Amino acid sequence: MPLIVTPGRLARLGEFYYQLKSMQAAGLSLIQALDQLRLASPSRSLVRPIERLLDGLNHGLSFTEALKSLGRWLPSFDLALLAAGEQSGRLDSVCGLLAQYYQNRAALARQVISSLIYPAVIVHAAILLGPFPQFFLSGDLVTYARQTLGTLLPIYGVVLLGVMACQSRRGLFWRSAVERLLQLIPVLGRARRSLALARLTVALDALLEAGVSAVEAWPLAAAASGSPALGRDVAGWKTRLLGGDAPGDLLPRARSFPSFFSNLYRTGEISGTLDDALKRLRVYYEDDAQRKMKALAFWVPFAIYIVILILLAMTVVGFWVGHYNAILDTDY
Repeated sequence: MPLIVTPGRLARLGEFYYQLKSMQAAGLSLIQALDQLRLASPSRSLVRPIERLLDGLNHGLSFTEALKSLGRWLPSFDLALLAAGEQSGRLDSVCGLLAQYYQNRAALARQVISSLIYPAVIVHAAILLGPFPQFFLSGDLVTYARQTLGTLLPIYGVVLLGVMACQSRRGLFWRSAVERLLQLIPVLGRARRSLALARLTVALDALLEAGVSAVEAWPLAAAASGSPALGRDVAGWKTRLLGGDAPGDLLPRARSFPSFFSNLYRTGEISGTLDDALKRLRVYYEDDAQRKMKALAFWVPFAIYIVILILLAMTVVGFWVGHYNAILDTDY
């Protein structure tokens, strides 16, 4: 799966798993269900992978083996869940978990995008309107285009290079660098951390419910979070977990996990209500991220309005000062 995943793709994957679960629950075999999905796929992009899955199954491969033969079509998170479901005979239930997981991720992604659209529009408006008074007074379109494009094109270039770097062979290094940079931005950094923790809890809840062991589930959930910092903290846990330590014992020593997360997880672990604790954590961090994104959507345009007003005032004052000086020069 590519690094940049749109809400539409997430929703299509959710629909794929939902239909697969529904058909199996209705009594169809896995091959029959996939064949029906091939004929009425939720997305044309899924048709070819489904055909290859059917080919592998018809040649005697297990479902998990057939999926692995497709390469990186699905993330390791999905493969671990589906493998656990296939081994336990609960593949339809696991497909239901994955359907809910991707529907939640799609909804969260849409909320984030909708919160960022308005600030992005305002930033573009500020760049386009900043030099406009000077253009209005001078009528010099070439200078206006040079000023606006000279600001916008470098921004687009940096974003494009950042996306390409994060998807390169050294993608983990660049994603870590971007994450550290975003942490320096007060509201945005905290919002991103809350989003990562929300994704981690959703993934972890699904993995544990499917029967995946904590040793395997935690690294997969950390990878699904999209946060290299969380991944680094969890990467060194395997030996300790195999040695008998519980994740709740290790969380307080992990720098990337807030104390609230550690305490609530540990409470659920001790009391036997871990499933409920994970759902509470998911709701808390989704709500926290949404609040911070709304605050960002308010303050960024407000700050830009102030900057625009200052620039307009400076332009008007500069125009009248120049006009007045020209009158004085003419008199002398």
